[in-house]
Amino acid sequence: MQERRLSRLAFSTLFAVTLATALGNLGLVTVLPAIGRALRIPDALVACIFSLSALAWAVTSPLWARVSDRRGRKPMMLVGLCGFIASMAGCGLVVLAGLHGLASALPLFLAFTVVRCSYGLFGSAAGTAAQAYVADHSQGHARVRALSALAGALSLGTIVGPTIAPFLVLPPFGLAGPMFGFALMGVVLLMLVAVALRADRPILAAGAPAIPQSGLWRDPMLRALLLQGLVIASAQAINTYTLGFAIIDISRLPAVEAQKLIGIALSIGAASGLVAQLGVVNILKPSPIAMLQWGAAMVAIGNLIALGGTGHGALFAGYALASFGYGLARPGFASLLSLALGAERQGAAAGAVSMIAGASITLPPIIAVACYQLWWGAPFFLAASSCAIVFLSALRTTPLFPVSD
Repeated sequence: MQERRLSRLAFSTLFAVTLATALGNLGLVTVLPAIGRALRIPDALVACIFSLSALAWAVTSPLWARVSDRRGRKPMMLVGLCGFIASMAGCGLVVLAGLHGLASALPLFLAFTVVRCSYGLFGSAAGTAAQAYVADHSQGHARVRALSALAGALSLGTIVGPTIAPFLVLPPFGLAGPMFGFALMGVVLLMLVAVALRADRPILAAGAPAIPQSGLWRDPMLRALLLQGLVIASAQAINTYTLGFAIIDISRLPAVEAQKLIGIALSIGAASGLVAQLGVVNILKPSPIAMLQWGAAMVAIGNLIALGGTGHGALFAGYALASFGYGLARPGFASLLSLALGAERQGAAAGAVSMIAGASITLPPIIAVACYQLWWGAPFFLAASSCAIVFLSALRTTPLFPVSD
């Protein structure tokens, strides 16, 4: 029996949506420190902007998943893209107002936070709906490959976004230029989804009782899997948000000069994850449980290499191996959860994955940075030990589903 799989046009559209939103978000991360300095917003408050947006993302993802069950996946992708466009354009207007001296730092911070959080509130609908759309229209290894490719789009966005964002800092908009550019890109994608993506039928008919979402956490086997996914995502956030500090301190370079090394390390890590997601998964076709197990093991080993090294070379090598592990483990987790649930609960699965992605960048980076102040190796130790536990627990996991070839 042949597997159901997405058409090339549908998959290309979903890939483009995922890539563009990742590109825009990471591009904004790249220019935000400069924006904060230009608008005289303290660094700590700049970090809070993204934490609050991530919290909004985590809270609303399951809600949008339930709405997509009733309204369909395509309408929710359109809602998410509208949120992306409005947030990027709004942030650009706030920055433009600040650059022209129309407001002081505190009002600018509050306005930027509100506009950015609108992406967390509404933009999360797109990512959740995209994953659910893939699950609705594919099965078995075809679903695993498609979900891994969407994760690859995220990794590609982390490479391309920081690369092109500085080139969009152009007159007359200055630092607001990248945000207006990304908003325009969102408009193009909105039209692409509206025209190219086939409308899908809602999972639930109007008036039908809602499918309980809390059951995912009540089921002991699913709860263990969700916790494993949360640990893996949190470990990646810990690595990403503390790597720059470690490179600055170990290289003993001024922060500005070390920025090039940080950019190289992050690009190598993103490329490593991309190889795992778009290369290894397609060529070797590992099972989702193997992806989770060996991905977690590679993350643990990579962090131990970084912890045991004496220079930035060890940090580069360790981070690259850990990123390769994340490139396997996170799609493996998403695929396991999706394939473990029936067709009527794919919205719940997508909502849980999206919620975990948002939750992982709220408290874990803050805790990791605080621990780093006590001991530089603490973040690497936390990531290594937690992922080692995931590896050991995943070894005892019985596959929740049969995966057809």
